[in-house]
Amino acid sequence: MQTNLISRRDLLKAGGALVVSFTFASLPRDLFAQAARPVDSGEVDGLLAIHADGSVTLYTSKVDVGTGIRIALAQMAAEELGVSPSRVSVIEGDTATCPDQGGTGGSTGLVRGGVEIQAAAATARRALLQMGATRLNRPVTDLTIVDGEVKPRAGGTGVGVATLIGDRLFSLKVDRNAPLTPASQHVAIGKPLLRPDLPAKCTGRHVYVQDFTLPNMLHGRIIRPPSVDATLVSIGESSLRGIPDARAVRVGNFLAVVARDEWAAVRAATALKATWNERASLPGHEELVRFSRMAPLERDQEIVSRGNAADVSRRAAKTRTNLSKVFGIPQGKLRIIFLDGSGSYGTNGTDHVAADALLLSKTVGQPVRVQWMRQDEHGWDPKGPQQLLDVRAALDADGRIVAWETEMWVPNAAPGARALLSAEAAGLPQEHGTGSGAITQNGDPPYAVDNVRVVAHLIKDTPLQLSNLRAPGKIANVFAVEGFTDEIAAAQGVDAVDFRLKRLSDPRAIDAITRTAAAFKWDTRPSPNPRAKQGNLLIGRGIAYMRYKQMENYVAMAMEVAVNPSSGQIQVRRVVCSHDCGMVVNPDGLRNQVEGCIVQTLSRALHEEVTFDRSRVTSVDWRTYPILRFPEAPAVDVILIDRPNEPLIGAGEAATAPVAAALANAVFDATGIRLRTVPFTPVRVKEALARA
Repeated sequence: MQTNLISRRDLLKAGGALVVSFTFASLPRDLFAQAARPVDSGEVDGLLAIHADGSVTLYTSKVDVGTGIRIALAQMAAEELGVSPSRVSVIEGDTATCPDQGGTGGSTGLVRGGVEIQAAAATARRALLQMGATRLNRPVTDLTIVDGEVKPRAGGTGVGVATLIGDRLFSLKVDRNAPLTPASQHVAIGKPLLRPDLPAKCTGRHVYVQDFTLPNMLHGRIIRPPSVDATLVSIGESSLRGIPDARAVRVGNFLAVVARDEWAAVRAATALKATWNERASLPGHEELVRFSRMAPLERDQEIVSRGNAADVSRRAAKTRTNLSKVFGIPQGKLRIIFLDGSGSYGTNGTDHVAADALLLSKTVGQPVRVQWMRQDEHGWDPKGPQQLLDVRAALDADGRIVAWETEMWVPNAAPGARALLSAEAAGLPQEHGTGSGAITQNGDPPYAVDNVRVVAHLIKDTPLQLSNLRAPGKIANVFAVEGFTDEIAAAQGVDAVDFRLKRLSDPRAIDAITRTAAAFKWDTRPSPNPRAKQGNLLIGRGIAYMRYKQMENYVAMAMEVAVNPSSGQIQVRRVVCSHDCGMVVNPDGLRNQVEGCIVQTLSRALHEEVTFDRSRVTSVDWRTYPILRFPEAPAVDVILIDRPNEPLIGAGEAATAPVAAALANAVFDATGIRLRTVPFTPVRVKEALARA
């Protein structure tokens, strides 16, 4: 056994070039081809290349984390270039070859990445038509591009785009106003094309990040401290005797093991003896509500102020930049390449594990593959922020909502990158940002209200490192707003659908709710259900609506549940969701996203809760952090509202937002109780029933 000890000064003095592959596509073409090609989203050549065989390669920083955007990007480019989407491949998340279009979050894969590629393709199309006009001696207006060939609209001999430009540069700026193919002429956009990555994934041939290897590579495992902010006192070097080639690596309070064999590294991580000074600096999850209300505030932020409601009683290039800064490696010598992993619902531990691998590689002087174990992922990855909301409203004698106020206690988004665990333990200077996304949106109702005030009390500190978990903030905010809207309707003895429709004027909002109610076969009546009891179960239905960020997708969702009052178990029987995100690029991909949003958020609403005591996270496996299982998955009916002449809006997040609200409203309809704390575990359901 050999222990590598390195000081912070020596670490920062170390040089060399590193390639970091981090979670989450075998690459279709030599990445080092076309060395003169600009890596710039403002240049046509920065976003696409047409090759000598007529195939097309797209370059984007927007990565596919299970959202299916690879095929959608191909469809958007193919539509403008006049080629088959099967001839288009995508290189994503490689800082050496892909322009920085921003991270993949916020449903911006198509909204920004796709739209920019589409504009580049439209610019290229115009140039190809001009080249073809010169070659064919015909007016541009007489020509079109079909099946990769510039040809006369009336028929006749054409010329292939590969002949015109293959493996050469366009040398053109992207024209954001280049005319796009009219929706009425679409042949690629709007088609349910299959994802190109699925065959290899279904047959075990796809290269995931866990499969990636390099010559002379070691395997590493990190030894996490027994408590947050613990300091390392000593390690027992003799504890690794008998494990071949295993050695400990220590940099300050950072501790890891490396070995040539992965199983040896796993064994060494368990066997290595270490002494720590532990700390008890966390409030504990059971004290989180009190902590949120009582913690020092950074400031109050008024989110919405309309009228006088006071009268009522929240990426790869970014990863490279941060790693470069923290570890003192020039960006030109640091390359980040995205590879497929198991998926992502926001920022997980990818930045941290990349930093672990980089620190170990620099320290031992060899490439080190680091894979987190389950307890690493559950215990140390960033967490969704805690949210506490108070909502109140006032109605007049006619049932009009005349005033609405929402107060929320949420963590403050401090500027800067999230602190990397390994760098923090090694004592390296770094930023300590606490970004968790735009978590204050959708705190106001989408319905007609005379006076509205939404204020966020921004908490200065947070117990655990934060993540911009899928649909940051919106699930909880819509849960509060739509749950309270439902409560008002019930108090007035009014049907929940009718109550919402009478307070909406946007025809797209009305259309989404109306279609949902019709497909669900909604029975018009007040809640709770007077005929809820069916055998030993209580049956109910609920609805929720929201416009994402109050300016994007329209989503309405109805849900039927069965509640077992004896066990407290909630069974979601069926879900109907109408989803309007403007133009639909790939209906199969979109339907997949909406279904995934619903099922994943049901898991969050029914089961998922991070628990921690005064020292550490305690929900570190699938027993203590359960998720939805296959038998619990409901029947899901997705109604896609395609508006091909409207701008497209991303669909990776929006359908998550109404899920918890629709679920809670359905439970109220079944039982007459309001669930105000998630997840809706059997224990919480039984406690609420006992209090009723």
